[in-house]
Amino acid sequence: MASPSSDNGDNSGLVAREREGDNAQPLSITEISQALKKTVEDRFGYVRVRGEMSGVKRAASGHMYCTLKDEKAVLDGVMWRGSAGRLAFNPEDGLDVIASGKLTTYPGRSKYQIVIDNLELAGEGALLALLEKTRARLAAEGLFAPERKRAIPFLPRTIGVVTSPTGSVIRDILHRLADRFPSHVLVWPVLVQGQGSAEQVANAIRGFDGFHEGGALPRPDLLIVARGGGSIEDLWGFNEEEVVRAISECSIPVISAVGHETDTTLADYAADRRAPTPTAAAEMAVPVRADLAATIADFANRQRRAVHRPVELGRERLEARVRRLPRPENLLQAQAQSLDDLGERLKRGLTLRAGQGREALAGVSARLSPIVLRRGAQDAKRRLDQVRLTPALVEQPMARKAEKLAALARLASQFHPEKPLERGYAIVRDSAGRALTGRAQAAKEAVLKLQFKDGALDVSTSNAGGHGATPSTAMPKPPPKKRKAQNKKTGATDSAQTDLFD
Repeated sequence: MASPSSDNGDNSGLVAREREGDNAQPLSITEISQALKKTVEDRFGYVRVRGEMSGVKRAASGHMYCTLKDEKAVLDGVMWRGSAGRLAFNPEDGLDVIASGKLTTYPGRSKYQIVIDNLELAGEGALLALLEKTRARLAAEGLFAPERKRAIPFLPRTIGVVTSPTGSVIRDILHRLADRFPSHVLVWPVLVQGQGSAEQVANAIRGFDGFHEGGALPRPDLLIVARGGGSIEDLWGFNEEEVVRAISECSIPVISAVGHETDTTLADYAADRRAPTPTAAAEMAVPVRADLAATIADFANRQRRAVHRPVELGRERLEARVRRLPRPENLLQAQAQSLDDLGERLKRGLTLRAGQGREALAGVSARLSPIVLRRGAQDAKRRLDQVRLTPALVEQPMARKAEKLAALARLASQFHPEKPLERGYAIVRDSAGRALTGRAQAAKEAVLKLQFKDGALDVSTSNAGGHGATPSTAMPKPPPKKRKAQNKKTGATDSAQTDLFD
């Protein structure tokens, strides 16, 4: 019985069988994948494709993976570490690029992809879009904020310049500085375009910022980052994020002088000042020495005028006041005339007074005759004889005054404070010798001094913790007690105090 496959011409079956006349052996998956890979690489060994980047990521190994797409298709791409390190820009999602490389397959996932050797932006529009995107992102971080800008020093002692050492830029800067104000310039040579230029510029800025005061090289007071004009591709190194962050982090004020006046880079936004040209940057950096000298000379002249002006004004005011004052001879004219008048009057008065004196003297001399003088002397002697000066007139007033003096002496003796001591009284004094008049005062003292007629005695009060007496002088024996006097009329003893005036 014939098989169904042979009868019906059907190739399907449960078990694979070799067909008559077919010598093709079945291929393994690896073999077909390798064949496909070889075919694709031979056919598309070098291609250039344009598309929009998406899913850009860098692996830890340094390789870059991305996807290139247009409106209808998607192509995976990979860029090995060596090629990715030479990129002139930072790949980001959304960039329109042209990738150059070869197509290959990835058997592990049955996918085909392009191995990118070179990656370029697709036209200036894509480059500007990348620039605007980077600018917006850095501005959002505050790197371009006006409050971050610092003032440029008026007269920097040392200026650091970051630029190419072989171009015309450094010559223009040095020449302009020499014309305006010769300064100490330090040049850090760098590449200003091409691969690695952004890294060198950023390292130069950070290197200048790392100088220390008192080191082998002086620390710059101002930095100038300069480059000549060029296309946007030539100036792209100054749009790199690494350069922008180095400028914004620098503690030294920075002047950006990249390109010509119409060229604008992100370094210009981050710098403290933007100069339209490198020559203008040198003009911003230092003032004109001749202008400074003229300004200083003008200040000196103004200072001298300011010093002399008060003197001149004082002299002018003095001269004006002197002109308003009358002349000295005019002031003395009235006094001189009055003096002359008084002199004449004095002369006439002396003459008149002398004549009157002579007339009076003549009248008096007529009365001073010897007869008149003898008569006056006799009258005076007669009046003197009439006065009788007896001793009683002098002795009686003196006797009355002596009696008053004796009475005062007796009173003083009777009222003397120590007089009562003769009648048995005592004076109580404190340790300082002050007389005490009350018991409360005496109770406050530890030692009392009792003064008697014939001496003093120190007595301890109860406040001292005991009783006792210390004689301050040798005390004689007390006189024998007198009997109390009896009243002759009543026979009673009289114990009252005697009269002080007895």
